[in-house]
Amino acid sequence: MNSLSDFPITAKWPARHPERLQLYSLPTPNGVKVSIMLEELGLPYEAHKVSFDTQDQLSAEFLSLNPNNKIPAIIDPNGPGGQALGLFESGAILIYLAEKSGELLPEDPAMRYETIQWLMFQMAGIGPMFGQVGFFNKFAGAAYEDKRPRDRYVAESRRLLEVLEKRLLGRTWIMGDEYSIADIATFPWVRNLIGFYESGDLVGITDFPNVLRALDGFVARPAVIRGLNIPK
Repeated sequence: MNSLSDFPITAKWPARHPERLQLYSLPTPNGVKVSIMLEELGLPYEAHKVSFDTQDQLSAEFLSLNPNNKIPAIIDPNGPGGQALGLFESGAILIYLAEKSGELLPEDPAMRYETIQWLMFQMAGIGPMFGQVGFFNKFAGAAYEDKRPRDRYVAESRRLLEVLEKRLLGRTWIMGDEYSIADIATFPWVRNLIGFYESGDLVGITDFPNVLRALDGFVARPAVIRGLNIPK
């Protein structure tokens, strides 16, 4: 598609600033990855709330941009070659924005792929497993008498936290001294696990001091503070 107006989603969420990047999201762990990234980069953007209460994510307009009916999604009116580009999947969006801006993803090829490796670690492991813990601890799964499913996901979440804890030993951030998209992807999920999901005690979060130290540094960043509340 050549321009923003070619995207059907703009009929449901009209752009007040069509020259800006358009974000369709909610302040969930996956959603805030992109709002935090945009705030860190200082790129001009316009945020649109995709309300789960009214099942906006199942609307024809939203599905025209993301057939997988998940947030976040974006449209960049100034994509490659000057053409508008729509993207879904938070990891793909983080890589795209990092490459567009030249920031938060190392230029060195080996370091670049190592960073993407840790991004995939979050996408494939931390996100799905922590989400299952939340379901079985706080939501409908909490009523299940059989606690074996919950305990399975708790054990796997602890294993993933152990991997992260070892990685952060002697490092400020996942990639060392340099903050990156790997951190932006990972720490909203850690925050959600011990906050919104109320599962800190369940996973024994105090056993992971390096993770907690890095999380404290993450949530103190001004761009993170702003991004965690977008869209309002």
